[in-house]
Amino acid sequence: MPGGVDALKGAVLIRDGPPVASAELAIARAILHTNPRIVAAAALLLAGATANAARANSLPPEFLGATLLQESAYDPDALSVAGAIGIAQFIPETAAGIGINPYDPYDSIGGAGELLGSYVAAYRGKYDDPYDIALAAYNAGPLAVERYGGVPPYAETREYVALIFDRWARIVSYERSGCRPRGAKNASGC
Repeated sequence: MPGGVDALKGAVLIRDGPPVASAELAIARAILHTNPRIVAAAALLLAGATANAARANSLPPEFLGATLLQESAYDPDALSVAGAIGIAQFIPETAAGIGINPYDPYDSIGGAGELLGSYVAAYRGKYDDPYDIALAAYNAGPLAVERYGGVPPYAETREYVALIFDRWARIVSYERSGCRPRGAKNASGC
């Protein structure tokens, strides 16, 4: 293979092929559709790390993938105006509190999985859909969720939750199973 050529550049099937058999491939496809600066090989590695982090924290991989797509489009160099850093957009104090390096994409993915997994576990049984509440806590903070007894009435947080559910459904649509996210209309409860 000639030097400087991405060995998977010709792997258009990852980005545009028929339905795939795994969450990892579906997430990689979503990454490639969302962030054209990421090459296929990197998308596969990031998707694999996402699926592993999700499963380690009892989350659907597509849920964590959708969240990270919304946060940064998997850009490890992302920096928000509020000072949030990296793929999972951690504020430095939050990252330090959970012991991760927000500049390290794989550490950041693992930290996001751990944090979202802890939120889902804490809200399961307390709310009809712990996933939307977990997303609200990730976006607005757990104190805001506690104060309002659910998703806070902040327009930004409500839009954030809706956008992630849309991304989640889109990722799942890339898979053969056809499952829909919990909370989505006509959910099959994957």
